[in-house]
Amino acid sequence: MADPLVIIGAGQAASQLMASLAQDGFQGEICLVGDEPHLPYQRPPLSKKFLAGELALDRLYVKPAAFYEKAGSRLLLGQRAERIDRAGRAVLLADGSRLPYSTLVLATGSRPRELPLPGAFYLRNIADVDAIRGQLAPGKSLVVIGGGYIGLELAAVAMKLGVAVTVLEQAPRLMARGVGPVVSQFYARLHGEEGVVIRTGAMVRGLDGKRVVCEGAQYDADIVVVGAGAVPNVELAREAGLAVEDGIVIDAQCRTDDASIYAIGDCASQHHDLAGRRLRLESVHNALEQARIAAAAICGRKPPAVQVPWFWTDQYDVKMQMAGLSAGHDLAVVRGDAERGRSFAVFYLREGTLIAVDAINRAPEFMMSKQLIAERAKIDPARLGDEGVAMKDMRN
Repeated sequence: MADPLVIIGAGQAASQLMASLAQDGFQGEICLVGDEPHLPYQRPPLSKKFLAGELALDRLYVKPAAFYEKAGSRLLLGQRAERIDRAGRAVLLADGSRLPYSTLVLATGSRPRELPLPGAFYLRNIADVDAIRGQLAPGKSLVVIGGGYIGLELAAVAMKLGVAVTVLEQAPRLMARGVGPVVSQFYARLHGEEGVVIRTGAMVRGLDGKRVVCEGAQYDADIVVVGAGAVPNVELAREAGLAVEDGIVIDAQCRTDDASIYAIGDCASQHHDLAGRRLRLESVHNALEQARIAAAAICGRKPPAVQVPWFWTDQYDVKMQMAGLSAGHDLAVVRGDAERGRSFAVFYLREGTLIAVDAINRAPEFMMSKQLIAERAKIDPARLGDEGVAMKDMRN
């Protein structure tokens, strides 16, 4: 009997891979190794509805247990993979057992970037949320270190729960790595209107009891949560001698430089045509897409067409949907009023070609832009900014 296909990691990428393998006709045994005791689950709701208590635990699971049973899969949950023996084609587990593989897929994800702040919390998994939620009560004070998506989503939920929130961001503006200045300014205004204290350019030096110490200022905090970005889990790959470059290096079929090993999701670094370079995308869409591509390659099928990457964040009554990759843009066009209200869009162009959009409560702009970005469409900036021109007419 052939050795199983082994997946290390139990997130959405792993679950989608199993579903896609079944759809593509894979007949072999599949074994999934996950270091948490849970079935593969969604992470985006952790900092939103799950943290707020609006989503039950079983609603987080990507697939019910019956799905894995029907697929004949073996789940090794609460088990950590310690080493990959490439020569012997086996994974060595923390309990000392040896798991042989015919094909290995690394879906190891990422982890929070840790800061030297003993006593601070991080938000990455179900256990983290359980620990944080118990601290969020009316009248309590929360300091969030990091003004990215996770930190701001957490701030929004905490404000709804009656917690006093301060966000400390080291950069000059919020979400600086993901959005342009117009959108950063909007989110600073949005959170300010909701009562959050925002401090940019804040250099955190340490914790002193229930105080966060910055250069020139201190902030009281019953609880401190760090949201300072993520680090890809590449240690297994690196120790096995696989190429690593801000993520496990993979080709267009999600293969590593070992033909029997694939990598997908937050841990993987892949060349992207829209960016013209290798990069690592931390998003549900990317994890699902790479899972489908890897499944097709494993089954010898034609890979699905690569889609425009997209992302989203929910904060208060605002949904921002982002499509494309704005890095390297030479022009930003605003459609709507970004200085008042809570609905507008920012289009990013490079040499006249639409490459990305940030759509704040603007579903038509998001949906149409995805198509235009995929087409490498050149759009007159004046038309993009003119709300009198319907999005469906942008091609004309």
